[in-house]
Amino acid sequence: MLSALLNIDCSLNGSRAQGEKLLSDLSTWRIGGPCKYFVQVSDHHQLASSLRHCNEQSMRYIVIGKGSNCLFDDLGFDGCVIRNSIVFLERNEPGLYRAGSGYPFNRLGLQTANEGFSGLEFAAAIPGTVGGATYMNAGANGQETADAVESVEIMTREGECVIFKRSELGFGYRWSSFQDMKELAAITAVTFTLKVSESEKKNQQEYMERRRCSQPLEETSAGSVFRNPEGTDLCAAQLIERAGLKGCRVGGAVISEKHANFFINRGGATSGDMLRLIDLAKEAVWRQFGVELHEEVLYIPP
Repeated sequence: MLSALLNIDCSLNGSRAQGEKLLSDLSTWRIGGPCKYFVQVSDHHQLASSLRHCNEQSMRYIVIGKGSNCLFDDLGFDGCVIRNSIVFLERNEPGLYRAGSGYPFNRLGLQTANEGFSGLEFAAAIPGTVGGATYMNAGANGQETADAVESVEIMTREGECVIFKRSELGFGYRWSSFQDMKELAAITAVTFTLKVSESEKKNQQEYMERRRCSQPLEETSAGSVFRNPEGTDLCAAQLIERAGLKGCRVGGAVISEKHANFFINRGGATSGDMLRLIDLAKEAVWRQFGVELHEEVLYIPP
């Protein structure tokens, strides 16, 4: 289903108009004002049509998935937000999975483990999409998305489809070469190669239980706010906790007392609250430990 661009006299593939869209509805942080235009796409053709229209109108746009690592501004976004709902899953041969970039990454992790394959067990607790996880090279528990990637399909800003083999791509800690790819509009599909395993379900259950005990999964958050810094044995959460910031609050934004790298919207938090809390944590850690923290979440200016 493709929703029409709001307030524009056009029709894309027979799409239908929707009312004003609040970005707080598109983000796991539940923060953000209205966007000027909103489109939801469910296949490559709809995405290409939306990109083409934005280009023709010289319109700013962003492509998002589930918004699990986005901090939208309270002023909203003065352009078009394209929500990627390209959701499909193909099992081409045993252990070879091709998933649409909008497919829930946690669902993929659960399904592949239940079907007896190892490589994406960690994904079961990551609330993003396949495309977002690949773009950020999401990982946990000693595993990374890149470890299982066979190939990645993208769409350029001009609407062209390109396929990259794993050997043509670069990955690092919470980094992929897609982040430096200026012509990239969106990842559209990812193919994963997984291995047969007899212990993947047990490992996944143990990992999920550790996550439930150590992270505030029931709270309104965007997951980890900061990347773990290099050059120190301490992770970002330990540095923030040792700086005495657990429970620290700015307006409706609070640093979790359960996991110090999770910043919570306890109700009514604004983008300004969250940005000030992020800056406070960075300044405190730098002042006390001389370590510079870098955000894992992405702030989207208006």
